[in-house]
Amino acid sequence: MKTTRRTLLASAVTAGATAAMTSRHVFGAQDSPLKIGVIGVGWYGMVDAKAALKVGGVQITAICDVDSDHLKKSADELEKLQGKRPAEFKLYKDMLAKADLDAVIIGTPPHWHALQLKAALGRGLHVYCEKPLSYDVREGRAMVDAVASSDKVVQIGFQRRQSKAFEQVKQYIESGKAGRIVQADVQIHYNAGTKDATPQNPPASLDWDLWCGPAPKIPYSPQVGHKSWRLERTSGHGHLVDWGIHNLDATRMILGLSMPKQINASGGIYKYKGIITTPDTMAVTFEFDDMPIVWRHRLWGATEMYPQTKNGIFLYGEDATIFASDNEWTVVPKKKSDQQETFKVPTDLGTQHMANFLAAVQGEKPLACPIEEAYKSTAMVQLGMVAYESNSVVKWDEGTEQIRNNEPASALLKREYRSPWKHPFEA
Repeated sequence: MKTTRRTLLASAVTAGATAAMTSRHVFGAQDSPLKIGVIGVGWYGMVDAKAALKVGGVQITAICDVDSDHLKKSADELEKLQGKRPAEFKLYKDMLAKADLDAVIIGTPPHWHALQLKAALGRGLHVYCEKPLSYDVREGRAMVDAVASSDKVVQIGFQRRQSKAFEQVKQYIESGKAGRIVQADVQIHYNAGTKDATPQNPPASLDWDLWCGPAPKIPYSPQVGHKSWRLERTSGHGHLVDWGIHNLDATRMILGLSMPKQINASGGIYKYKGIITTPDTMAVTFEFDDMPIVWRHRLWGATEMYPQTKNGIFLYGEDATIFASDNEWTVVPKKKSDQQETFKVPTDLGTQHMANFLAAVQGEKPLACPIEEAYKSTAMVQLGMVAYESNSVVKWDEGTEQIRNNEPASALLKREYRSPWKHPFEA
């Protein structure tokens, strides 16, 4: 059958409806709901919790957070949504020890992910953990090993793996119509919202020492606290790691790539000096065996000449150029006789990714993002930051998971934990 815009759109709608019906069927058949605990309910933990409730067949039985205001407000909201108030805990270890749980959602900043994921697996629970997988490369390896020795389902929050646009682009490329893909350019430009960076006392509701946990304890300010931690080096590790990772993971998925062999980075803090601690302007080249992927971001200024391209992936093939974003893609054929086409294929990424996890827990579907894939995408962007912070070219040996002949860069693969926490990686 000839593939047209209409048939592509129809297939996307059908696929989305089928996934939704499948999730309703799986969980509607359960005798009792899957009992979920949520670690970190300030923002994205609640986004994920509400996605699970939207899929159905679950109950949020417990939540924990080191901010008592977040804890109460989220418990109030969940009680309204599901008709039953979850148990409230400050410490995730207390929640894991005392609550009746089948699975957990981890919605904390990445410097906490490794310890919390390993603790949940130790309790015998399934895990949905937000991206990035880890703060440093060695944490990620320890997490992969922990999952390998467990029989539990672990999904990492790379929601773009549910994108019908990216799925169709992958199919188009695999059909050969674009020819060989020679280069990919990936970007997310936006104006970063900044807050007061003046050191000050944290809110009375927030246990700042515990929030920092194994990371260095830095002075509190609104700029490094709730939500804004993403551009702080000691916690979020910057825009490339926090948001760029989504489109770079999607690029790896579309092209079937593993890990880059060489990484070179440039950039700096040119607009927000004294406010953020990671680059507001950055370019990173990830060299693979047969092609480069080039990442760029700019957190300031006007939008792109064509605003729809500020967030997405350019794939340059010998016979076509493709631009893809979460919910649409455009192909520009090399032949002048062939017309440019745009395909709009909206997908509820967060709900579908959670539905995939819950279906995998029931043994109904394979995971969209197994932890090994999450590890590769996370390590990839972390190596980009290693190249930037060491001001050097990073040559990565995927087999040994070592940086070749570069001691300053190698030292950045693992960050020492603040006492009394212990880094989970053992060489």
